[in-house]
Amino acid sequence: MFTLHLDDFSLEHFLQHYWQQKPVVIRQGFQHFVDPISPDELAGLACEEEIESRLVYRKDGEWQAELGPFESYERLGERDWSLLVQAANHWSPQVAALAAPFSFLPKWRMDDVMASYATPGGGVGPHIDLYDVFICQGSGRRNWRVGERGNHRQFAAHAALLHTEPFEPIIDVELLSGDILYIPPGFPHDGVTIEHSMSFSVGFRAKSASDLLSGLADHLIDRELGGALMSDPGRPVHHEQGRIDAGDFARIKAHLRTVLEDDALLADFAGSYFSKTKCQLDLQELEQPFVEAELVAELARQGLTRIGGLRCFYVDQTVAQGVCYVDGERFEFGAAGRGAVLALCDHEHLSHALLKTWLRQPAFLAALTQWVNGGYWYFED
Repeated sequence: MFTLHLDDFSLEHFLQHYWQQKPVVIRQGFQHFVDPISPDELAGLACEEEIESRLVYRKDGEWQAELGPFESYERLGERDWSLLVQAANHWSPQVAALAAPFSFLPKWRMDDVMASYATPGGGVGPHIDLYDVFICQGSGRRNWRVGERGNHRQFAAHAALLHTEPFEPIIDVELLSGDILYIPPGFPHDGVTIEHSMSFSVGFRAKSASDLLSGLADHLIDRELGGALMSDPGRPVHHEQGRIDAGDFARIKAHLRTVLEDDALLADFAGSYFSKTKCQLDLQELEQPFVEAELVAELARQGLTRIGGLRCFYVDQTVAQGVCYVDGERFEFGAAGRGAVLALCDHEHLSHALLKTWLRQPAFLAALTQWVNGGYWYFED
């Protein structure tokens, strides 16, 4: 549905010279771009309790922000406000399709696709993001200013808005429909809408060491792992009671290293942790669930589509055992199921031809039937 068009450089050049290094404007990255969702449809999503949405506007010169759901926008007038819907790709297959052109980056790094509608003068103010973002301009026009990465002072313009001090732009550009602005983490930026417009931000998030260690601790606790006590038999007499000496410090590091060097344990953690979705999924459980034979027959008639936002991965260290992770859960199908795992995780759409070898494996067929009945994959008809 969407095809990324690069005139000035290749994907390899982009990754070597821009990714995580400096911002760049990609003119007509999407040619003949058509909004995957209309303003009215976006407003409809923002009516739903389970969907994360925000209104950002200015009142009497002061920044304001509200969290959804929202029922009406008439009070806001025709200027200076924006509606933002997080993880719109979870709820709209058309928005989800916008992520496909960015598959030159691994899915585990992706965050979501945020969709926004803004009136003239609308924006969220100058700010700094902690993730990589491809801002895809839809209908209308928006002016973007991007500053250099540096030690910028940030402050709360509102309880829900973290802004940054004025900055000197290194990019000052008007985006037209189909243009893309890539911004790495740490670069201040500010977008102001020129006319009623739509914008779609494809975000890629990295995790800090503290995030990963916190997640690993939860993983160990939930699975009752890493409970072995540190030991120090044969230690020498200790004379300075307040001291943690070099030998003890080395024992502490070694004890932690036993967890960090356990590849199987870390593979399970990484697969489970990164396959969990941050925002709610649009799961529609079937009222009339399939039995396995019916599922195979229907798959022969039409393919399955993964719901927007569903994350499923495998890790090199454990894929030989047919291990994969779907929405935070671990599944293992044995060595003979390795191909099924690759097909399942590497493809957004599943056909009978793609899966036929593994549909004869009871464990995989049972899991696939469970996923379809739970709404993780669906038949379009």
